Amino acid sequence: VGLNQLFGRTGLDALANSWWQHPTWGMAAMALPAIWQMSGYVMALYLAGFRSVPDELREAARVDGASELQVYRYVVFPQLRPVTLSALIILGHISLKVFDLIMAIAGKQIITYVPAIATYVEVFDSHDPANGATIATYLLLAVAVLVIPYLVWSVRAERRS
Repeated sequence: VGLNQLFGRTGLDALANSWWQHPTWGMAAMALPAIWQMSGYVMALYLAGFRSVPDELREAARVDGASELQVYRYVVFPQLRPVTLSALIILGHISLKVFDLIMAIAGKQIITYVPAIATYVEVFDSHDPANGATIATYLLLAVAVLVIPYLVWSVRAERRS
């Protein structure tokens, strides 16, 4: 995959490494590109969150004698709780759907056997669409457990405002 193919084509086979297939490091190999993929999105969420904290709140804390660390600890970070919750919900939801990333990097291995891969294996390899649909339904329910409480919370928060 990737660099290993490049090393193989250039005659540098000794540099090729299949650590992404190792039982201990297989899921870490999946986590690294997932973190890279989603870090920009999370940074954009937090940038928007930081910009939404009014300057008047920061100035009021400074006038009251708060240090810069206290301003962030007691004023800014509490204002970022909705952003943090949104990021956790979205990242949790996306982490359940890592099919494309795993198939692109490692394929169907026992190390990377997650519900999305199990669905694919059941439907296309085992030719058992009922089992695949059952696994997909469980995956949908897992996502709903994460998303529905967040939606209820955000609707209630908007009604209170």
